[in-house]
Amino acid sequence: MLHTYARRFAALILGAALALPFAAAAQSPAPPTTAPTGKVPDNPARGMQAEHSSATGSTAIPGWNNPPDWASVSERPQYASIPGRETNRLVQGAGREWRELHNGLITQAGGWLVVIVLAAITVFYLIKGTIKLKGAPTGRLIERFNAVERAAHWTMAICFVVLALTGIVMFFGKYIVLPWLGYAGFSWLTIVSKNLHNFVGPLFIFAIVVGFLIFVKDNFLHAIDWRWMAKFGGMFSSEEVPSGRFNGLEKLWFWGGLVLLGIAMAVTGLILDFPNWNQARDAMQLANVVHDIAAVLFICAGLGHIYMGTIGMQGAYRAMRDGYVDEEWAKEHHVLWYEEVKAGKRPEKIVGAQAQPAPGDD
Repeated sequence: MLHTYARRFAALILGAALALPFAAAAQSPAPPTTAPTGKVPDNPARGMQAEHSSATGSTAIPGWNNPPDWASVSERPQYASIPGRETNRLVQGAGREWRELHNGLITQAGGWLVVIVLAAITVFYLIKGTIKLKGAPTGRLIERFNAVERAAHWTMAICFVVLALTGIVMFFGKYIVLPWLGYAGFSWLTIVSKNLHNFVGPLFIFAIVVGFLIFVKDNFLHAIDWRWMAKFGGMFSSEEVPSGRFNGLEKLWFWGGLVLLGIAMAVTGLILDFPNWNQARDAMQLANVVHDIAAVLFICAGLGHIYMGTIGMQGAYRAMRDGYVDEEWAKEHHVLWYEEVKAGKRPEKIVGAQAQPAPGDD
């Protein structure tokens, strides 16, 4: 019954994900039909009348209310009594290029990438379903994660989810949230998201450092891991590729996600979080671009990790929730680790037989 509801929910998610880009496209403003002239009217009263006429739907003099061209003056350093970098410079021309890149290519490509990953995961689940054990559970349990490891993992996981959701609100919100929530509601949601993002970010960095120190000893790559990745763990065949405590894909997530993307997110996030460090605007713009790209990749990879740790594989969620896995699960998915535990070469414990859960109660 649980898997039937999960499949229906996955189909609903797939349909919603495919509809998001079209909803965003529908909110894009139409280009102006008449190019502004940049001239100020001789008679200000006439300009006010034209503005009123335009507001009521009539045709007014185009371009009368355009701001003056400050580029020739404001982009050159001037005198300013306020200390700090670039306080004597009113406008930075590169900001227009950053805005165009941020609101254009990065937003569109990033949005489509998230949609494609969501759709791929949904289709994979609808076709493959939950990966179940081939043999019957024995009832003998093996410790998979101790309390410290679980606490570190869940701290990282909760911070990741909060940062991902608040980041999506700030990055894609005006396309997928503003149309149905309205300006007032979206304003409050964005303010809350910004503050959560700013305060949870440093905690996430601390959790990543702790997680790295805890799990790095079991994540060094070996020849068997490359073989596992080449065969994708036998997910598309009947062959089960042996692995240690973590398989090749989990190690790839550790080094590519936790370490590489974690460092990129941490460095750029701190630059954006603390503008009082006196960094210039070009550094903030570059940090924002790198942060957005790394965040999209992090979210996409995290979706796959969350899927495999929940409904994608039987027993995976219980391993991180309770800390134990069945002996049969260990033999089928991490046989090299299982043999080391049985031989007493690892600190994990083996406990006696336990009552087995009902089918589907994972």
